[in-house]
Amino acid sequence: MSKKILLVEDDPNLGMVLQEYLQFKGGYEVTLCVDGMQGLAAFKLKSFDLCILDVMMPRKDGFTLGQEIRALNQRIPIIFATAKSMLEDKIQGFNIGGDDYITKPFRIEELLLRINALLKRSNNPPVEEKHPDKFQVGAILFDPISQEIYNGYNAQKLSAKESELLHLLCKHKNDVLSREQALVSIWGSDNYFNARSMDVYISKLRKLLKDDETVEIINVHGRGYKLIF
Repeated sequence: MSKKILLVEDDPNLGMVLQEYLQFKGGYEVTLCVDGMQGLAAFKLKSFDLCILDVMMPRKDGFTLGQEIRALNQRIPIIFATAKSMLEDKIQGFNIGGDDYITKPFRIEELLLRINALLKRSNNPPVEEKHPDKFQVGAILFDPISQEIYNGYNAQKLSAKESELLHLLCKHKNDVLSREQALVSIWGSDNYFNARSMDVYISKLRKLLKDDETVEIINVHGRGYKLIF
């Protein structure tokens, strides 16, 4: 069966070109929406395998739509597309939970390659060595299957990337987790923007673990991170 893509693009000409190319060249089933409100309604009605969201749109911008989609589905790959190239915008997209970012104007062939790579990773998660089902991190219990951490009777849900990153850190407890390994395992590439995104997720994990002073994620200069407790 064809993979289903939600494309939200307010430029009707560009939207139609992208839709036709991804359908005929990529073999995907593409639903085209012209604004964020329409895109959210479509996402709630149908099941999709990947979303491409234009950032600058009327009624509801792409970042807001991305947040709402991520709240409904933690795992679906999201690509943000925008005419802006500012680093702050790219970081904002990754903070929201985006998986990739492409700046207009772009080659449609490049977009197709990024889609293929994201769908391949989501369909073929890496085979992991056998490890405990749950990890005791100081006073906190981490369950990578349910993507939750437990502090006493209180449970907190993690995002998919937060859970994957904490899982890798736990498997390398008191040892260095290299930046390259984490980036390739979770983001699929160790490029600059993925590295900045990972730094954001490290900060999020530190905040989640800060109540236990015996637990710390430290930077190992030039190498990566180490979870110690």
